[in-house]
Amino acid sequence: MKVLVTGASGMTGRAVATALLARGDDVTVLQRRTAGLDTAEILGDVADSDVIGRAAIGQQVVLHMAAKVDVVGPWAQYRRANIDGTRSVVAACRAAGVPRLINVSSPSVAHAGSALVGAGADPADPVSARSNYSRSKAVAEQLALAADGPELAVLTLRPHLIWGPGDSQLVRPIIARARAGRLPLIGGGTALIDTTYVDNAVEALIAAVDSPAHGEALVISNGEPRPVAEILQRVCAAAGVPGPHRRVPLGVAAAAGFVVETGWRLTRRPGVPPLTHFLAEQLGTAHWFDQRRTREVLRWTPRVSLDDGFELLGQGLQDAGARPSAG
Repeated sequence: MKVLVTGASGMTGRAVATALLARGDDVTVLQRRTAGLDTAEILGDVADSDVIGRAAIGQQVVLHMAAKVDVVGPWAQYRRANIDGTRSVVAACRAAGVPRLINVSSPSVAHAGSALVGAGADPADPVSARSNYSRSKAVAEQLALAADGPELAVLTLRPHLIWGPGDSQLVRPIIARARAGRLPLIGGGTALIDTTYVDNAVEALIAAVDSPAHGEALVISNGEPRPVAEILQRVCAAAGVPGPHRRVPLGVAAAAGFVVETGWRLTRRPGVPPLTHFLAEQLGTAHWFDQRRTREVLRWTPRVSLDDGFELLGQGLQDAGARPSAG
């Protein structure tokens, strides 16, 4: 199968492209910086209609993963990467006659801040979204699903909190904050949350490439909700660093996150602030999902349990020299 993967320089995108290549697919990757893969590679901005237009020619499936996923940044950056990028991908698929588009989104597109307990894939809602990232991805998801039809089958997948060895979005910040003594338990760390081990996310995305399903959104997770405190403790244990101990009420953390985020933006400081309002909500509010529809449609079940994933994470961090050896 000829597959175009956008955003293959990130952990999950690279892993998906590698897995597709391993099973014999003809893979082209498109992203801003090289992914270092032994396959056809196009460097460019996914929002550039000329670049994505050329890349889509002759493809049977486009797996659209490219996005701005940072927790802070001006709206214009999110709009270009996530909304304009998705609009360009849809237009390129239509122009090139690509029959199938897998759009990778986020459960946060349907999260209004209240607890999500056994939730399904509710409709994306830009109005109630809690961050620039969530809002832009909600608009992008609406654009993608609106294009679903007889000539272009569109399926949206919402992987939830993907992690594993090499993860820079979740694991690395947890470890860095733990080492610096700045990893509190928000709301006591009792909120139940779903996460997704990277190998499971990759296999679900490949199942979506092969599936005839279209016209809907599906949430992907391990389906093993655990308290936030346990997740943080297990990541810290895998890295050989002290776990969190200090407890901060959710209201206090959310207010502090708003102040820190605002100050960070006004002073134009580089990097990611240690706390944001959105992050405080994510760490202090339950969010886990009913996986029955996803597993039925994709004919997929997670292969790596969370417990096994934490073991693999510890081994990966040790092999990378990111934690002390057991000896």
